[in-house]
Amino acid sequence: MTSADPTPPKTPAATGADQRRGPLRVGDKVQLTDPKGRLHTITLQPGGTFHTHKGYFRHEELVGRPEGWVVTNTAGIEYLALRPLLSDYVLSMPRGAAVVYPKDAGQIVQMADIFPGARVVEAGVGSGALTMSLLRAVGDAGELHSIERREDFAAIARGNVETFFGGPHPAWRLTVGDLADVLPTACEPGTVDRVVLDMLAPWENIDVVARALVPGGVLVAYVATATQLSRTAEDLRADGRFAEPTAWESMVRGWHLEGLAVRPQHRMIGHTGFLVTARRLADGVVPPERKRRPAKGAHPGPDAEWTEEDLGERPVSDKKLRRARREVGQAPEEA
Repeated sequence: MTSADPTPPKTPAATGADQRRGPLRVGDKVQLTDPKGRLHTITLQPGGTFHTHKGYFRHEELVGRPEGWVVTNTAGIEYLALRPLLSDYVLSMPRGAAVVYPKDAGQIVQMADIFPGARVVEAGVGSGALTMSLLRAVGDAGELHSIERREDFAAIARGNVETFFGGPHPAWRLTVGDLADVLPTACEPGTVDRVVLDMLAPWENIDVVARALVPGGVLVAYVATATQLSRTAEDLRADGRFAEPTAWESMVRGWHLEGLAVRPQHRMIGHTGFLVTARRLADGVVPPERKRRPAKGAHPGPDAEWTEEDLGERPVSDKKLRRARREVGQAPEEA
């Protein structure tokens, strides 16, 4: 276990809030929308140009302009220029691991009741998508301790988070290591308000999470398969320190809007993952006995085998990881 770095100093300017206000500047990410609604994300650079097969324009034509400016290229094509929203940035940023989609990140922040000033632990950082939503929710006065087993994933997440916020966030600490090893030494028992798990086998860490959470604290796990969902829920019940778990998934369908032609879009964001939450009980309290009976054969028994395929593990190629690290400025020789 190694710590990626110490907690950065709490300076309000480090959150990058002011970088997202005012005129466009060199170094800003800008989202361009063409007349057909296609999106292009660029970073404004001195002497930079944006080229397509239908002309170009110079970045300096946007520097100093307000958001919502329209720039015209050499072929007369107009582009609307705006800073990308967090949801836009998450879907276009370099990634190693798959990202938590905005629809799921919003559900986690709301249903786990992530509040300003909260002390939150996140395990399984991936590419940093959920991390940014959690940091937005806890604010400068809160604490988010992100724990990631893989150094390469942690490096990509650091690059993405610091690019979005314009530097280190004062509420964020990132540690490379196993949750079971890091959490007991990182905080006193009963001092964490919320724990968010995005990992292959969250049930393996229920004990360490229960020890860290305050009474009434919330555990939320993001899992990909129904097999993982079932195992997590059953182990939460068996642990005895949590109230009855709840689970759900969300699906988002956009709508086509053109005059009177108002209809659902042909494509939608369907299943991306399941969310399961449970509240920490007070110490020594026995949860009320469940009145409903499980179906016959619903429990496979403690000796059932769980394969990596059952758990939904998806390997990430070394080539993809190296490319993502270079794009966020966190290549091993640069880190």
